[in-house]
Amino acid sequence: MELKIRKHAETYIVDINGEIDLYNSYKLKELVMKMLEKKVEQFIVNLDDVGSIDSSGIGALIYICSTLKKMGLKILICNVHGSVRKVIEMTKLIGYFPISGSVDESLQMLAKG
Repeated sequence: MELKIRKHAETYIVDINGEIDLYNSYKLKELVMKMLEKKVEQFIVNLDDVGSIDSSGIGALIYICSTLKKMGLKILICNVHGSVRKVIEMTKLIGYFPISGSVDESLQMLAKG
C-alpha cells in the first residue's frame, strides 16, 4: 500500500494505492493521527486505486471515521468500487461510512458544509 497526500484549499486528500490489509492498515491510521496533530480538519480518503481490503482495513476506516466524527471533523471516502465496495456492503457499513462518488464530488460536498 502506498499513501500520498495532496491538499486542495483546506481539505487534505489521502490517495491510497494497493491493498489495505492486516500488514499495512496501521499506516493509514498513523497518517491520519499525525495529520490531526497538525490541526487538519477536513479529509478525503480516495480509494480509487485500492484493489482489495480486508477486515483490518475496514477496522482502520471505522477507527478513522469514528475518531473524526467524535472530534466534529469532516471526512469523506470516495471512489469505492469493485471488491472494496462488496466488502463494505457485506459488512453492512455502506450507511456508516460517508461515501461520495469522486474526489471532485467530495470537495463540492465539503465546500457546502
